[in-house]
Amino acid sequence: MIRIANGRVIDPANNLDTITDLYLDLGVVAAIGTAPAEFDEATATLIDASGQIVCPGLIDLSVHLREPGYTHKATIASETKAAASAGITTVVCPPTSKPVIDSTAVAELIQDHAKACGKAKVLPVGALSLGLKGQQLAPMSALANSGCIAFSNARATISNSLALLRCLEYAATHDFLVIFNPQDNSLVANGVLHEGSTSTNMGLAGIPEAAETIEVARSLILIEQSGVRAHFGQLSCERSISMIAQARSKGLPVTADVAIQHFFFTDENAKGFNSMFHMQPPLRSQLDRAGLLNALVTGDIQAICSDHQPHEEAAKHAPFAATEAGISGLETLLPLGLQLVEQGLINLPQLIEKLTSAPAKILNIAAGSLTVGADASVTIFDQNRSWLVDQDSLLSAGKNTPLLGSQLKGRVTHTLLAGNLVYSL
Repeated sequence: MIRIANGRVIDPANNLDTITDLYLDLGVVAAIGTAPAEFDEATATLIDASGQIVCPGLIDLSVHLREPGYTHKATIASETKAAASAGITTVVCPPTSKPVIDSTAVAELIQDHAKACGKAKVLPVGALSLGLKGQQLAPMSALANSGCIAFSNARATISNSLALLRCLEYAATHDFLVIFNPQDNSLVANGVLHEGSTSTNMGLAGIPEAAETIEVARSLILIEQSGVRAHFGQLSCERSISMIAQARSKGLPVTADVAIQHFFFTDENAKGFNSMFHMQPPLRSQLDRAGLLNALVTGDIQAICSDHQPHEEAAKHAPFAATEAGISGLETLLPLGLQLVEQGLINLPQLIEKLTSAPAKILNIAAGSLTVGADASVTIFDQNRSWLVDQDSLLSAGKNTPLLGSQLKGRVTHTLLAGNLVYSL
């Protein structure tokens, strides 16, 4: 048995926020506050959490593990180890591996490898169409039986609306969740930065907001027609959130998340041609950032993720337009979230909700809470502990973050996965 003593236990799923003890046994939460009858202090493991936050293990809705197919960038072993160090016990990986997750063999390989590593639970997202090509329906039922938690075509948008509708109707019939990463690729073309004065002044091809918002509008209409459960991941535009909020107010079963970096950076950060700010979706305007922050405050954004995209060093060492998009974000997810709390935009329980119980509700999984009898995946962190983001402190194989050299506050000290200590500082 494990006793986590004297921590501030925050469990939004149960409206709990108090300084107390948490008891874990046989991989589940055994008790909160009062020790269970079978507790033996002499044989129990003690973790002193005085002055620290104790919460459910974090759930990240978008983590590119790069394996299989891109192991020169990262591996399941390296990225789940980084996730554990970041307090993340459940990671959702998109179907963009090579081969893509459109067969049970790939889905099971990823999960088997993650289990062997034992650092975090990996939930694969199955491809909505074979090869993400938008022509033939992927074997969704078989993929679901092999552990796929949802289905997506990632940013390889299915341009044929009838084909997309048929995919959504099939998913709706089986109550599968479909995740949209809305992007009209004909409008993206060869763009690398938000279309605006910054991209014009830099001489870079721009990506208009319409590349996202048009696809959000089309998807919402097809979601309504099919009745499918849907989630919009990693949105970048204020108008996208507004359309989804309006659809939710009319009863449409849709949710949305935003990657943490879009609350902090804009296209103007790329003015020095720093390729670390080359992202997909691109960093948008100051107005979009303000709109996303407002939507966070009003609750129109249900969850926050890292959209972790690790790259090898060479992928970012080229002229801006020739570099690969994406940042390594697992280990800065919580510290950046704590900055939102420090700025007074949301409170600490609200942040933890958007990283635990809200993602669990979106995925419809039994996770993200400290209910007695629930899976004992727990994160303990010191919200005031500072650390330097550098090559040594980041455990991810990808060091591609614009935060290199920054001092951040908020450090995970312990991570437990199903009652097993998988990380300690």
